[in-house]
Amino acid sequence: MNDTFHIRPIESRDNTAMAAIIRSVMPEFGADGPGFAIHDAEVDSMYEAYAQPRSSYFVVERDGVVVGGGGIAPLENAEPDLCELRKMYFLPQARGIGAGAAMMLRCLDAARTFGFARCYLETLTGMDAAQALYKRSGFTALCAPMGGTGHFSCDRFFIRDL
Repeated sequence: MNDTFHIRPIESRDNTAMAAIIRSVMPEFGADGPGFAIHDAEVDSMYEAYAQPRSSYFVVERDGVVVGGGGIAPLENAEPDLCELRKMYFLPQARGIGAGAAMMLRCLDAARTFGFARCYLETLTGMDAAQALYKRSGFTALCAPMGGTGHFSCDRFFIRDL
């Protein structure tokens, strides 16, 4: 455990906090229009959405308060060995303290445990710190989206082997 933050599996009591975080962070980066994850049905019920097979979601706590989260799940309409890094968002107080890198490791370890061979993610221009983390974590850019996330407004796509 880190002295500054703690990462743990999501619990049902975290649904309200994670929905508020997603709805706060995404507009900060201009990702609040149609075709972004902010409109996904799972935003209000993250615990239940990630209680599905081969899925996990984790939250970051600071001083007992949920300040971010991230998860993995099978990529919809894709090969069964391909997962997606999903809804990894952090409030400002969780940025720059190593929580993103720690969350990335936790999610990729979970993906390996579930037998995935590759991990995909979508993001957008302007989320520069996130893209730097993805590249440091071994992701490489793709020219086009994969699967069927419905996030047609995302314009940056990455993949990495596990």
